[in-house]
Amino acid sequence: HNLEFIDLSHIQMRERFPSWLLHNNTKLEILFLINNSLRGPFRLPFQSHMNLSWLDISYNSFTGSILIEIGMHLRRLRYPMMSKNGFSGSTPYSFGNMSSLEILDLSHNNFTGSIPSSLLKCNQLKIMDVSYNNLSGKLPNWIGNMSHLQILDLSQNNISGSLPSNFYPRDLQNHNNLIGRIPKWIGEIPLGYILLSHNHFEGKIPIQLCKLDKLSLIDLSHNNLSGHVPYCLSCSGIFYQDAGSSIYLQVPVEFTTKYSSYVYQPNILRYFSGIDLSCNNLTGEIPPEIGTLSMIKVLNLTHNKLIGAIPPTFSSLGQIESLDLSYNNLEGKFPPQLNQLYSLAVFNVAHNNLSGKTLERVAQFATFDQSSYEGNLLLCGLPLPKSCNNTSPSPPVTPTEEKEDKGFMDMGVSFVVSYTMVLLITAAVLYINPYWRRRWFYFIETSLINDNLPRIRKIKERRDAQCAVLLLSRMAALI
Repeated sequence: HNLEFIDLSHIQMRERFPSWLLHNNTKLEILFLINNSLRGPFRLPFQSHMNLSWLDISYNSFTGSILIEIGMHLRRLRYPMMSKNGFSGSTPYSFGNMSSLEILDLSHNNFTGSIPSSLLKCNQLKIMDVSYNNLSGKLPNWIGNMSHLQILDLSQNNISGSLPSNFYPRDLQNHNNLIGRIPKWIGEIPLGYILLSHNHFEGKIPIQLCKLDKLSLIDLSHNNLSGHVPYCLSCSGIFYQDAGSSIYLQVPVEFTTKYSSYVYQPNILRYFSGIDLSCNNLTGEIPPEIGTLSMIKVLNLTHNKLIGAIPPTFSSLGQIESLDLSYNNLEGKFPPQLNQLYSLAVFNVAHNNLSGKTLERVAQFATFDQSSYEGNLLLCGLPLPKSCNNTSPSPPVTPTEEKEDKGFMDMGVSFVVSYTMVLLITAAVLYINPYWRRRWFYFIETSLINDNLPRIRKIKERRDAQCAVLLLSRMAALI
């Protein structure tokens, strides 16, 4: 009855929520039931519990709605952690009665409806994570009045509208249907990351973003952004190196790299940074200054309308593991210095207008296949099938042509063998039988005479004519 702290996490508890723990321990302040097999509705004791400040029931199988009066039963609750369950229905309005509320985590459930306006009364609220639910409606303007709110994660919902002009969070995560432009005030607040992918933002990337020189992640992918890539973008991860043990290290973030989406714990962001501007309408050349971001692990600019050459400064991206420039209008030859990127695991420049020879197949570049270069008609060299030699190779012999050639060769050999056999048999018969030998020579002699008889007759007639002429000439002389 005098317990103040209970941790029954990770022990495969089953059945329903043990409300008797609250009923029998009125001095209880912290209750952890993380990662068990608790299921069914989340029931609280009838009487209020005035001391409980931290309740974590994440990673269980609770279903149904949260008790509407939860804020009246647990008025002093500061950290209600209820993620990764099967809760449904609307978010209880009575959360606004928790005057000491600092962190509200309802992520990865099936909540519907809108964000309750009663949360405006929670003037100590610093983190609100309602990601991965089915919340809808417009992003309320009153959120901008929550002066202490530092992290707001609304990602993977159906929330629409634009960011309030008076909204100054410390971290931005969204994956919704937000519209409008990315506000310029974004450069006025210290942020650790900006994750605004999969929305409908339009216009240019605000140049004020360059003031945030301590960012770890910039993800503006899958929007309708236009204009040039800001030359002054920074992505150093210094923010989390300076964060110590603050609240910024309590909310995990999701980021796509190497064609897969990963969830990163914030303390990892001290060592990981990346930029994803893919699937927009960005134009112009890639700023060579991007190559000075020597610590980034990921650079994704695929599916834009970028032109020009790949900057030689990219050879300075010594830590980069994933570089995707595919589906643009890039042209020119590869900077040979790119072979110095020894950490690359993903490399894609497919479907551009690049020309010349592919990068030398050394080190990690020997592992990239044809799909990394395809769609560039003027590229040649391995792993592409197009050779860089000037002389075009002879066309390969088809199986049909090969079969025909072989048939003609066999027929010629058979003819020669047969003709030789006939000659040998004829010679043997003539040698053995004198009668047939005489008949053969007689046949040859007759054939020769018959063949030359017309010629002999012409010669004889010519000679007779000459004799007649000679005779007439002599008789004329005598007369």
